[in-house]
Formats: sequence, C-alpha cells, structure tokens
Amino acid sequence: MDKKRSFWERMTGSMGMEEERDEPKKVMHVTGTGKKNNSWMEDETEEAELAVDVYETATDIVVQTMVAGVKPEDLELSIARDMITIRGKREESRTIDEDNYFSKELYWGRFSRSISLPQEVEPEEVEATEKHGLLTVKIKKVDKEKKNNVRVRSV
Repeated sequence: MDKKRSFWERMTGSMGMEEERDEPKKVMHVTGTGKKNNSWMEDETEEAELAVDVYETATDIVVQTMVAGVKPEDLELSIARDMITIRGKREESRTIDEDNYFSKELYWGRFSRSISLPQEVEPEEVEATEKHGLLTVKIKKVDKEKKNNVRVRSV
C-alpha cells in the first residue's frame, strides 16, 4: 500500500509505524568505534547520514538537505566531477541533566552524506546557500555541447 509520508517523515527521512511493521527494519547508516556501549545514546565518534533531495534544472544539479542548528563554519562541502560530500556537526549547547529528559530524539553530533551525481559537473562552479535550515547546493553541469574556437598564432 502506497501511503503518503507525513511532512515530518519526509523532512527527517524516517518512516511511520505501519511501514516499520511491514518492512524489515532499516538501520540509520552510522559508523563508530565498534566498542560495546550499554547506553541508548550514540558515541560522539559516530556519524549519522543526511536525508537529501537531488534534482536538476537546465543548467544545474541541485542538492538540498536540512541542516538546522548547524553553523556555516561547521559545514564542509567536497565536490568532484561526479560526487558531492556534505559533512558537518550539530552541537548541543544545552546543559540539561539527563535525568530531566522525558524524551530525547533530536540528533546532535557529526553527520555526512556522499551522493553520486547523475551527470558530470564543474566542481569550481558551485553556489551553496542556507536559509531557515535548508542547505541548497547548486552545481553547474558540464556543457558537452560547448565549443571554443581557438585562433592559432605564429610565434
């Protein structure tokens, strides 16, 4: 059954309770130290994976992801001709005793995502903007039809 996902499920990349029962449990891609830990909390060395939208316009490949609560200086973008990697860190600035929490679902810590791009791009021609927590990265596509006539000089 194709049930439309809620705004929250689309924004966070999570799934509803019904989907969890019907499908095998999907595990968030997390890497860590491998040490055993009895706490339900994640180690600080682990990285979560960002949920992204990737689409194209006539001239650009556009990647969008939510990075609310992340300072621009805590974001790192690496772009190659066929791949983009977004890394960052969301730091928790609250000093609340763990015993005072009823629920703690927000993700704090390191995250990253590498995306293979559907078309070759120009790594030097990139525009990255953040507005209201939405990071938008526009990367110019390689124009394979572009031609350049070169005049030969005598030296």
